[in-house]
Amino acid sequence: MTDFNQSRRKMVDNQLRTNDVTDHRILDAMEVVPRERFVPASKRAVAYIDEDLPIGAVETGRMLMKPHIFGKLVQLADIREGDVVLVIGAGTGYSAAVVSKLAASVVALEENPDLAKTATEVLVDLGIENAVVVEGALAAGYSSEGPYDVIFVDGAVEVLPKALTDQLKPTGRLTVIEGRGGAGVAKLYQKSGSAVSSRFGFNASVSVLPGFDKADEFVF
Repeated sequence: MTDFNQSRRKMVDNQLRTNDVTDHRILDAMEVVPRERFVPASKRAVAYIDEDLPIGAVETGRMLMKPHIFGKLVQLADIREGDVVLVIGAGTGYSAAVVSKLAASVVALEENPDLAKTATEVLVDLGIENAVVVEGALAAGYSSEGPYDVIFVDGAVEVLPKALTDQLKPTGRLTVIEGRGGAGVAKLYQKSGSAVSSRFGFNASVSVLPGFDKADEFVF
């Protein structure tokens, strides 16, 4: 029988600390949130390997991000205790669960009804009261609860819609992985008034979220 507590400790020590995740609040959060609860039963034994894991129906193509990439992306966001955070692409709720340990409140947006239902059930079962799952198109964000201190995009995009940075507070931050496969890079977007700037964070490869594909270009 798998000792998940030991698996979490090994994940933190061998995958996060060795990949420059140094924020103790993130390390502590990822050591207590039961990652195995957010993957299908058939994947629980491998929930803590450093690989992307499928969630939901296979045809959705949705994945749980590698632990060390996820930890680095959360660290890049610099989430503070008083922050209101929007998670884009909540999936089964793992990112919302971890971020709930760092922020004041979390709005977790998911457009797949089955994934949203699972996320709600798991978060409630774990007694996480400062995170709520809402349904809607990922690329549109969730402006009715904004603006946000942080927007955390849990997956990759080919194009980042302006609708998302528009939902940041005047000093807000957004973290996302842009690009497919080996071309993917994690970026931090920072807002200053109405201006938005970005900087490189690190190289990363994760699956692209639905609704964030680049439009086909016609060649004449």
